[in-house]
Amino acid sequence: MKNKVIIKLIVPEIDKEYSIYLPVSLKIGNIINLLNKSISESTNGELKLSNSNSLYNALTNEKYTPDVLLYNTNIRNGTVLVLIS
Repeated sequence: MKNKVIIKLIVPEIDKEYSIYLPVSLKIGNIINLLNKSISESTNGELKLSNSNSLYNALTNEKYTPDVLLYNTNIRNGTVLVLIS
């Protein structure tokens, strides 16, 4: 699966972790929106929908810019990301 990467996503707001495949052809902003919607739905609203969520690398504390393609970041298989409101 060269067009996807598997990452570990930590959502501290609801104290949950997920293993998720992300398509490398999407922009980070689109990925954040999709993650926010899917996690909110799967947790019956525990995670509130927000336009201010950000995605960070758990090891480097790098904040990812919404208008960059995932392919052009340092996100690879096994990367640990944090979704913060």
